[in-house]
Amino acid sequence: MQQRMKYQSYAPELMKQVYALNKAVDECGLEKSLLHLVKLRSSQINGCSFCVDMHSKEALRDGDTQQRVFLVSAWKESPLFSDRERAAFAYADAVTKISEQGVPDALWEATRQHFSEEELTKLTVAIGMINIWNRICVSFHVLHPVEHAKAA
Repeated sequence: MQQRMKYQSYAPELMKQVYALNKAVDECGLEKSLLHLVKLRSSQINGCSFCVDMHSKEALRDGDTQQRVFLVSAWKESPLFSDRERAAFAYADAVTKISEQGVPDALWEATRQHFSEEELTKLTVAIGMINIWNRICVSFHVLHPVEHAKAA
């Protein structure tokens, strides 16, 4: 697979804002480990290998365990995640697949048990941000690090 285009060159001002929002999300005050895992989960749903690779590595680099990273894709069946993380995953699943059923009231209420309104706002923007990156990477075939290695 080849990258379709160098998208950063064609809308540099817009991409500057995407990077700024990404930085703001990373510095919003939610736990870094939670952000890594939520980004990983949404990227898995969207089939973005570039982002799955990146967020897995970031989670490991910042101290999460391999087992937890491996089990994000099966979070519903794993006992390794806290109730707060499980609520974030369920919410990320719904927001990432928003066209299927929106965010049902029961899920909203369950998520509010673990996140304040401020945190829910931050979490929603974080999920939206990774969905933007997933769409950019998948649409433009942004090269996965393995592809970079093969090309070298």
